[in-house]
Amino acid sequence: MLSQFLNWRTLLAAIAIAIVTGTVFYSNYLAKKIAVDERKKVNVWVQSLKTRVNTTEPSAIALTNIITSENTEIPIIGTDENDKPLGPNDYSNLDSNKVKADSNYLKDKVKEFKNQHEPIRVEISKDPLYINKYYYGDSQLLQQVRYYPIIQLFIVALFIIITLITVSTRNKSTQNQVWAGMAKETAHQLGTPLSSLQGWVEMLKDNPQHEKIAFEMAKDVDRLKLVSDRFGKIGSTPQLEEKNILTLIEDMVAYIKRRATEKVSFAINSFNETEIIAMVNAPLFDWVIENLLKNALDAMDGKGNIGISIKNETANIIIDVTDSGKGISKQNIANVFKPGFTTKKRGWGLGLSLSKRIVEQYHKGELFVKHSEPGKGTTFRIVLKK
Repeated sequence: MLSQFLNWRTLLAAIAIAIVTGTVFYSNYLAKKIAVDERKKVNVWVQSLKTRVNTTEPSAIALTNIITSENTEIPIIGTDENDKPLGPNDYSNLDSNKVKADSNYLKDKVKEFKNQHEPIRVEISKDPLYINKYYYGDSQLLQQVRYYPIIQLFIVALFIIITLITVSTRNKSTQNQVWAGMAKETAHQLGTPLSSLQGWVEMLKDNPQHEKIAFEMAKDVDRLKLVSDRFGKIGSTPQLEEKNILTLIEDMVAYIKRRATEKVSFAINSFNETEIIAMVNAPLFDWVIENLLKNALDAMDGKGNIGISIKNETANIIIDVTDSGKGISKQNIANVFKPGFTTKKRGWGLGLSLSKRIVEQYHKGELFVKHSEPGKGTTFRIVLKK
């Protein structure tokens, strides 16, 4: 799947580069061709203006008027030898209102046109020598041709981004469906041996000599049923109910405590609250707390302190799980919630990823690393909206 995605991305990039390169070359070719043609038109316009000034024949004047009036696109400004704009009859295709309102408008346009094209010089008289210069700018057509590659590049880039997002979303959706299917199948496969184990536990309970063993086995079977229930809920929309999360956390701490060494101490601080109600799915929320506590145990190598702080604020419920373990390096903090990332020798690196999804997608809350320092410990924070 990943190789197919990369091949698609490479192909799209190659197509985009080919399109943009071809467009740039062809647009430059058209722009140069139009620029040459426009300079010829400006030259004809200037010569006709000179002829109109130097002739008194009505037919010649009429012809020059037709020629000058045909230029409706190219902006032109006539200046003297010192680049001072001439009279109102020596500019074309400029805003007359701006010319009247702003005395510097023509001067500013002359500076702008200087950067675009060389002026056309016209000798008005030889004795004394008098020369006018005519500056001109790009027509709208020429501007559009020059900007076209940029617009096309933007469109192609937008197309590629949308395509990549679509392909990535589709891949993630397929991946999620596969994981959900595997999880549900696992839950289904666990059902049969669990039923058998429950039967064996009931038989052991009938024998007084095995009553204690049966009691402990029953707790583990119930735990397996809870794990199976969790896997069965993956991919489905969980039902949220009002629960006292303080009780849920206390029960989970008690469960983890029985599986930890005596050198690990647990502490819960609820700030004198005895009941903190939140809308949660109890099996999935338990899973989150269990994952955080197990990660804390793994980080401490069998000794240290684990503290859970639960604050009942106005708008949110804040749960901090703090350990005195190895801590997380700065470069790994951004990766701890990515599927497959783990620093342990065993494990798939899915616990924190699933926990984050449960909190943020199903409970509309937040789960993040509040603080971590190598050698001193880590604090994970859960924020639940009230």
